[in-house]
Amino acid sequence: MTLATDTARTPVLASKLPQVGTTIFTVMSALAAEHNAVNLGQGFPDFACDPALVDAVTAAMQAGHNQYPPMTGVPALREAVSAKIEALHGRRYDPASEITITAGATQAIITTILAIVHPGDEVIVLDPCYDSYVPNIELAGGRAVRVPLTPGTFRPDFGKISAAITPRTRAILINTPHNPSATVWSAEDMRALQDLLAPTDILLISDEVYEHMVFDGGQHQSAARFAGLAARAFIVSSFGKTFHVTGWKVGTVAAPAALTAEFRKVHQFNVFTVNTPVQYGLAAYLKDPAPYLQLPAFYQAKRDLFREGLAGSRLKLLPSTGSYFQCVDISAVSDLNESDFCQWLTREIGVAAIPLSAFYGDGFDQHVVRFCFAKKDDTLRAALERLRKL
Repeated sequence: MTLATDTARTPVLASKLPQVGTTIFTVMSALAAEHNAVNLGQGFPDFACDPALVDAVTAAMQAGHNQYPPMTGVPALREAVSAKIEALHGRRYDPASEITITAGATQAIITTILAIVHPGDEVIVLDPCYDSYVPNIELAGGRAVRVPLTPGTFRPDFGKISAAITPRTRAILINTPHNPSATVWSAEDMRALQDLLAPTDILLISDEVYEHMVFDGGQHQSAARFAGLAARAFIVSSFGKTFHVTGWKVGTVAAPAALTAEFRKVHQFNVFTVNTPVQYGLAAYLKDPAPYLQLPAFYQAKRDLFREGLAGSRLKLLPSTGSYFQCVDISAVSDLNESDFCQWLTREIGVAAIPLSAFYGDGFDQHVVRFCFAKKDDTLRAALERLRKL
């Protein structure tokens, strides 16, 4: 008699994402650990959050808030998010029907795409872009249409965006402040987008996770500020980025009620609910706006420390007007391509960075790499000491 185990085999899958491998962030973080390098690659802080926030979550656990919350999010947190958006951007979203709490911004984005994109639909993404966008579109059966931001300045080219629009265009996905380039869209940019979309039914996904990191007196131009954009937009944000708790994976989506209704149909089946005590803790913590209002100055000081430390080096600093990233041109240091340079930098100099080419669909290489300065000052100084050897 033949045992089942004698003929057991694992079926071969036809991959839904055949082009996707391990992300560059995972690769570079592993390489940094292997070589004891200062990791300025992956975008996460190496410092603790406010102890008061941990206390608020602990208090919520101790108060018994440990079972399923409402699918849409704890009411107190949705109300706090609505109040925050209204105070900052002048638009009120109904907490009951227009605000949803998500398991981080990444889940918010894929849920939005799954809710709105049908097989054959096109979604415009602006290269360089965050690495989850295109796989999300492909999983929904859509086609990503990549439009390059202007090389060097990373400004939107509305002529190229307009030329990419077809009858199949379902949505456009934007990100400001921008990862990886640290560029911030202006009010003029947002108005240009509003004018471009006005005669269409194209939806907008606005990734605003770095909304509280805008420098030099600048102002974040949320899609919520522009009536013509807000009416068609899913606006995504992240408590993880704002409060230095990236591992908590809690985000938000604000959208008109009709759009939110479709979003929630998918949300309830791909995650259903989000960590209960963390939601209650965040709701309590948001009663004081000071932590997020002070965030621009907090990160600008780190940006300035890092930029000043590189000022005498052969790395050419690109502008950093928002987010917690700093891009540099490596042309004067090396003729290696970006990816090989980052590998060499990690192994030989002891600092990890991310090649900008990893954010382009075609691997476009312009000799620019990205550092993350969301680190302790001592971490930044240690990295600068090594980078000054270049």
